[in-house]
Amino acid sequence: MKIAVTSKGQDLNAEVDPRFGRAAYIIIVDTDTLKFEVIDNALNKDSFKGAGIQAAASICDKEVKVLLTGFCGPNAFKTLEAADIKVGNDAAGTVQNAIDQYTAGKFEFAAAANVDGHW
Repeated sequence: MKIAVTSKGQDLNAEVDPRFGRAAYIIIVDTDTLKFEVIDNALNKDSFKGAGIQAAASICDKEVKVLLTGFCGPNAFKTLEAADIKVGNDAAGTVQNAIDQYTAGKFEFAAAANVDGHW
């Protein structure tokens, strides 16, 4: 299964970026093989508004089923929810740590955004 993890760097040893829409990178990981793809989120990171919605659209196109991040705003959450992508908030440590916690069943999925927009 494919999951997305917000990241400050471009590999599995990078720190999780706590922001979804304004994360530096989003890493798409196949949990079965640990093969990954890096999405450079630079255009969204510095956008005036709509960063979360655009970031959500970019992972929807990659057939992602779960997003692991620190914080997800209301517009992004609605977009992800509409695409049937579950959100696991409060991810921390490295991307690999977040993947390990997910595969061990330690993430609870959010029922709503956990931060106001434009965070």
